[in-house]
Amino acid sequence: MLDAFSEPTFRKILSNKINEGPKHIILDLSQIDFVDSSGLGALVQLAKQANSTGTLQIVTNARVTQTVKLVRLEKFLALQTTVDAALDNIKSS
Repeated sequence: MLDAFSEPTFRKILSNKINEGPKHIILDLSQIDFVDSSGLGALVQLAKQANSTGTLQIVTNARVTQTVKLVRLEKFLALQTTVDAALDNIKSS
C-alpha cells in the first residue's frame, strides 16, 4: 500500500536512492494493491527528480495502472508491465 501513511518514508528513501544511485532506476510496484493521491504525488515528484539525470521506470499491475490512468498520468510516468520490459526500455533510451 502506498498511501498517506507510508508515503513520507517511501519518498525519503527513494529520493535518497535517486540522488546516490544509478542513472536509471526500476521501481517494482507490481505487488502494491493500493495507491492513493499522496502516493501518486510522490511518484510524480520522484519521476521529476529521476528524469533530471536519468529515468524512473515503474513496474505496475492492473490496479496501479488503472489508478494512474484515472488521473491521466500514464504518459508522464514510465509505466511498464514487467521488469524485463523496463530493462528493455532503458536499453533503448
